[in-house]
Amino acid sequence: MRPTVRRAVAVAAVSAVLTLAAFPSLSSHSVVRAFDPTKMPDIEERILSGFASFELNVPSGGGGTAQAGKPTSYNPRGNDACPVNLASNIKVNQNCLNLSDPDLAGRGQAQNETSLSINKYNTKQIVASQNDYRRGDGNCYSDYSADGGRTWNDSTDPMSFSRGRTSYADFDASRQYWQGGGDTSVAWDTKGNVYLSCQVFNRGEGVTSSPDVSSAFLVFRSQNGGASWNFPGRYVRASADVTGNGGAPFLDKQLLTVDDHVGSPFQDRIYVTWTEFTEEGTAYIYEAYSSDYGEHFSQPHLVSADAAALCANTYGLPTPNGGCNENQFSQPFTGTDGALYVVWNNFNNAVKAGDNRNQILLARSTDGGDTFSPPIKVSDYYDLPDCLTYQDSDPGRACVPEKGTTNASVFRATNYASGEVDPTNPSHVVVVFGSYINKHSNETNGCVPAGFSPVTGQNLFTGVKTPGACNNDILVSESTNGGATFTGSAIDPRVEAVATTEPGQATTDQFWQWISFTKNGKLATSYYDRQYNGDELNGFSDVSLSGSGDGAQWVVQRVTSSSMPPPTEFGGQFYGDYTGLDAWENANPIWMDTRNPELFVCPATNTAPSTCSANVSQGGASLVANDQEIYTANVAVPSK
Repeated sequence: MRPTVRRAVAVAAVSAVLTLAAFPSLSSHSVVRAFDPTKMPDIEERILSGFASFELNVPSGGGGTAQAGKPTSYNPRGNDACPVNLASNIKVNQNCLNLSDPDLAGRGQAQNETSLSINKYNTKQIVASQNDYRRGDGNCYSDYSADGGRTWNDSTDPMSFSRGRTSYADFDASRQYWQGGGDTSVAWDTKGNVYLSCQVFNRGEGVTSSPDVSSAFLVFRSQNGGASWNFPGRYVRASADVTGNGGAPFLDKQLLTVDDHVGSPFQDRIYVTWTEFTEEGTAYIYEAYSSDYGEHFSQPHLVSADAAALCANTYGLPTPNGGCNENQFSQPFTGTDGALYVVWNNFNNAVKAGDNRNQILLARSTDGGDTFSPPIKVSDYYDLPDCLTYQDSDPGRACVPEKGTTNASVFRATNYASGEVDPTNPSHVVVVFGSYINKHSNETNGCVPAGFSPVTGQNLFTGVKTPGACNNDILVSESTNGGATFTGSAIDPRVEAVATTEPGQATTDQFWQWISFTKNGKLATSYYDRQYNGDELNGFSDVSLSGSGDGAQWVVQRVTSSSMPPPTEFGGQFYGDYTGLDAWENANPIWMDTRNPELFVCPATNTAPSTCSANVSQGGASLVANDQEIYTANVAVPSK
């Protein structure tokens, strides 16, 4: 199979990975399912979300490579690991750290994949959400603040089970229980309600004793600022596969938005978009909405419709909804005029020779999500490099390699898009995204696209481990005509505008961005940043925020008070897929943080249990085993 085909097939295969990947060893009497990872198209496997593929691929409930995360030495500590702020960085999750066994590092402990939303009609109210492993498996958790983000409280989303028989799904029982959940997002309406979207799924045989591999999207509503949630959650979409036959689609990477604009023709309408991975190998983007405050949702509407000029490479897979049949990472957002935009990654573009770019597409709805315009191109982009080739880790996934000889930075990562409409001008639409080839990283400094790995189908480049050569930037594509055209539509990423304009960012990686406007039309984008303290060489990261008053001139501000080491939980391979941001008066970025140590029971016998931290060897580097927690900050948006 050609490398390009491998990549496209990876998308559908990835969904399969999420559904069946959790079955590392099926018993001899098990049914071979359509989503068997060994039979998935490589392009599907490539584009399945990191959360989904990791959760369904972990061996026997463990955390990646047990050897990588196993403590090699212990250091006594008196810290009880309860919530602590780090200078101006505020801890969001308020739980104390569970003491997991070393081979389950991360399970029972980690938080990742963050979302945050400010109530613009009462800015003291902020709600956040994340994947949360304090119960052992991934769950959808949330946090709320009533003082503008200075202090936080946890709240628990009741996702253990949903109704088994509704007009949306029939699970052949009165209840359908869920083993895991994640991919959360949150948003407020204009009436003071806040909503949380949660992907739920079951793992099937191999990890559990049940064959059930069903998946669904639930939305929860809070009427008290995020302190508690309605039960049970309401279905947006459900895929029932209680017998594990694999014929039902796998539902992945849902995100939510609410039209929170007073006077909009669709005021308070809730929109959710997602990817459906099918057994045929396709991955299309869909949307559904609720016009009754989340009590009911519409039937799904196709978003990623056909665009023959953009989607020439269909990988030999079926095209029941057109040639744009391999898509992932959709995000919905709305304007003050009621327009709904959906932006996503597409993998159907034709490529030549060693070029390995893909494209960001966008569709617009002006009738409240019932129909969508044909997709248009926002920009091309280049995804992150193959982790197996450059870091000798995590086959089939991309990561953000540090420069030099160590291979400590092995967490899976991808470049995705985030969009927003200017609240002062509904015709002004901005999309930001990462690209490994950009104005700072291209052939002139030795970073050259080199096709695809014949083993994994992931992107290859020259100069990945060479200081000053390859680096990921945050690119900016703007529209001044309501999303009809974008500045990046017809130009090369090598000359496209960037939000990462500091001299130190010209040779270092920035990734996992999010975007938001203030009420006065200032643009903010936050992201992980390796320009500080040798981060680019040791795999550490910081968080920065770029602000602009005109979308052209950017001012960069460091947000983290100190650098964060590479994650060590889950064998270092899973940090999350995305981070969040919201802005109105100021900006509130929210991120996964690894500065606090992970704690274990000290390995002593015949004594009372005590608490220890541990050192681990990861990719040739010696690291203190660290926790994954959620932090935020309140930042005045800088601009010229």
